[in-house]
Amino acid sequence: MRYKKYINFKAIFGLVITTLVLLQNPAFAQAEDSTTIGEDTQEVVSSSELQAEADSLGAGAADTTGGAVAAQTPAGTSAAANAVATAEEAKTTIDPQVYKNFFYYVLLFFLVCIVVGIIGKIIQVYELTREMQGKGKRLNWNKFNGALFLISLFLGLYGAYWSYVHHGSIAWRDAASEHGATIDSMFITTTVITTIVFVLTHILLFGFSYVYKSTKKRKAYFYPHNNLIEKVWTIVPAIVLTVLVLFGFFTWRGITNVPEDVAADALQVEVTGEQFAWTIRYAGRDNKIGKRSIKLTTPTNGLGIDFNDKNAWDDILGAEIVLPVGQPVRFTINSKDILHSFYMPDFRVQMNAVPGMATHFQMTPRFTTQEMREKLDNPEFDFVMLCAKICGSGHYNMQKTVKIVSEAEYKEWLATQTYFFNEDAKKEFRERQQADVTNESSKEEGENKQLALN
Repeated sequence: MRYKKYINFKAIFGLVITTLVLLQNPAFAQAEDSTTIGEDTQEVVSSSELQAEADSLGAGAADTTGGAVAAQTPAGTSAAANAVATAEEAKTTIDPQVYKNFFYYVLLFFLVCIVVGIIGKIIQVYELTREMQGKGKRLNWNKFNGALFLISLFLGLYGAYWSYVHHGSIAWRDAASEHGATIDSMFITTTVITTIVFVLTHILLFGFSYVYKSTKKRKAYFYPHNNLIEKVWTIVPAIVLTVLVLFGFFTWRGITNVPEDVAADALQVEVTGEQFAWTIRYAGRDNKIGKRSIKLTTPTNGLGIDFNDKNAWDDILGAEIVLPVGQPVRFTINSKDILHSFYMPDFRVQMNAVPGMATHFQMTPRFTTQEMREKLDNPEFDFVMLCAKICGSGHYNMQKTVKIVSEAEYKEWLATQTYFFNEDAKKEFRERQQADVTNESSKEEGENKQLALN
């Protein structure tokens, strides 16, 4: 009786789910979207206009005056980022079709599970019926599952091989920096070792499941412990992992622990992250980047540069990252708000941008952008700098083009850039100096009066 109730419950439950799936009717989602495209045209056009406005603002700031780029809003965001944020905020509603599709796939998953369960029960009933009628024996499920394990082994190993051959070429290309070759060798060594372990363990796992499947003629042997096996699978992985860790440690130390004289001779570039933009500051003729103080941050001086330090007077604002090929570059990486990550994948460069603490990374480009385009046979290829930490809704917008050029092209580009210490910054700096002098005079006058009273 209980079994009948269970069968009825499953039938009713399956019928309800099937009805709900039919009501969702996702097959017509594309048609519905196409019929409403006319109604949504105005919204799409508005979003595209806002994006175009953001692009024009960003281009204008990069190509006209450095002051416009350096002058940040009080929140520290550029005009382009504000325009993009406005476009995002305009989308306050979510298409109901999104929810329909979600519930459709959830119900479809449950429906597939129920169908599989019902088929399994039907097979069991069929086998039991044939056995009761003396027409045959039940299917040997242990043998069947063992064969499935063996098939899965070959399919899985072929899938791994196929992924290496096809996806490996997509995700892998020559490192564009000198230290990148060392990192690549470390990565290849780790990949080879883990691949060997992957293949061997899966052959043992699936092979044992097939060879030692349960049979009526064989009784399982109870094997409680073996010291030799315990030592092998503990000591061997420990040695391999120790070698890999030491290899990685010395590789990373050789890249990041640069001698002070070598670091001082490298081209100095400061990269500051904020939600959701990067600000690039190049050292001037003295190859020294001026000091900063968070107390000096203003809408005009978004980085809080201390212009009392004369090293900051010739610091240059870069609209993008342009570097000379073959010359060491030392990046000083900062953050104005939260944790970001300075990431240039083709150069094998990644370093966290930590609020309140400067981090450093030094590398030497070995290919120009044009050379890389020719190597990849892609005339539109560009190196990029990204943020590798999910830092908010505008995280995707934290990217800049990285151009590697010759020494002559680099100097020509640098001559067209603007200084952080522009006319607006100079005016604010003079006003601050005058205010400091006034405050100092008032302080001295107050002290004199106090002495006279005493």
